[in-house]
Amino acid sequence: MKTSKYKFFIFINLIILYNFFNSNYLAQTKQNSIIKLFCLQSVKEEMLNAEMQYSEEIANETCECYYEEFTQTASHQDAKTKCKLQTQESFRS
Repeated sequence: MKTSKYKFFIFINLIILYNFFNSNYLAQTKQNSIIKLFCLQSVKEEMLNAEMQYSEEIANETCECYYEEFTQTASHQDAKTKCKLQTQESFRS
């Protein structure tokens, strides 16, 4: 009887642990997609305001860079500036 209670207890803990990690991963995925959505829209607007032809490739590269920098530095302006310069340099070449 005690071993079945013990196994049940372990099983319940595993389920709780799995749900915790799964919800944490989903929250990060949602955050990434929301940030990327706003970033893509912002890049598109800036390119059109600068009378440049919109390029999905440029926008995606810029937003990937932005997300990585923002998660490391937690500074919107620093990430934005660095990634704009990096994208400009990579597509000029």
